[in-house]
Amino acid sequence: MFSYFENYPTFLVFMAVVIGVLVTMLLTPVLIRILRRENIGQQVRDDGPQTHLVKSGTPTMGGIVMLIAVVAAGFVVGVPDIETYILIAAVVLTGIVGLIDDVSSIAHERSLGLTPKAKLAFQFAISLTFILCAVNMLDIQPTVEIPFICTLDLGILTTTIPLPGGAEMSIPWLYVVFDLILLMGLSNAVNLTDGLDGLAGGTVMIVMIVMAAIAFRENLLEPAIFSAAIAGACVGFLWFNSHPADIFMGDTGSLALGQALGCLAVVTKTEFIVLIIGALFVAEALSVMIQVAWFKRTGERVFLMAPLHHHFEKKGWSETKVVVRFWIISGLLAACGFVLYFSSSMVTG
Repeated sequence: MFSYFENYPTFLVFMAVVIGVLVTMLLTPVLIRILRRENIGQQVRDDGPQTHLVKSGTPTMGGIVMLIAVVAAGFVVGVPDIETYILIAAVVLTGIVGLIDDVSSIAHERSLGLTPKAKLAFQFAISLTFILCAVNMLDIQPTVEIPFICTLDLGILTTTIPLPGGAEMSIPWLYVVFDLILLMGLSNAVNLTDGLDGLAGGTVMIVMIVMAAIAFRENLLEPAIFSAAIAGACVGFLWFNSHPADIFMGDTGSLALGQALGCLAVVTKTEFIVLIIGALFVAEALSVMIQVAWFKRTGERVFLMAPLHHHFEKKGWSETKVVVRFWIISGLLAACGFVLYFSSSMVTG
């Protein structure tokens, strides 16, 4: 549709944001009405902050609309190539895993859906497939670049498997393991961050704007459009997800958004820098890991409650104050990551 503007890539990236916003804002009210009519809502943990009990019954699975918006922008604005299809497939499939989890949670009227093992198994399969496709179909090099320090060659242990027709499939084992940890870690980290109204949506929006800028600078137009569409979808969703939320994105959205961040890091070769850009998500995940490990060892808690955002709620911060301050922190971290990326690319470029 926008092929006439193919010589104006900046316009296409901004157009992806606009379509992401419009599609999300148009379809979310429809989804809210359907979910309310069917009495489908979020189940809230009894052991969580007591102020969250009023959120029980709030429509969830808003991530469905976000995924629709991203796919629409990707196919309408860009000229989809193999890169686009692989990115969209990985994110949509992860969203489907989240949807199954959300539906299971609602059906059993509890805050937990799929078992952790089942969820991780699905995520493992999707992430592994994406990594192998990235290496063998997108020619992604099995290296990890640490700016101003070194480039780690994780392809030193590679198995090549012959395929029918004379083709071959390379499996760089160290790189595969590293990226599996990265993709599954980020997916679940964003999922853990999605605990307050507008928190995951706002922080992912900020991070995706930076990822779009990185992809654009790397002349990766389709990934830039993909990132921009996600940022736009987050903006549109925030209209309904801001406190007090009319709808939650659910695991359908949070798992998919985290997967998208990890996949974009692989495609843009920013596997290390993304840990700085998305450091807030990393901190949220680490807070849970530290809390569980320390409690099992000593019977005491490091944080008043994990994930980290609940710790500050327990300290007396209002939900809105936690969200806005986490947005600010996320923005600063994302900016630091971009500065590191840009300065290193200037030196190496």
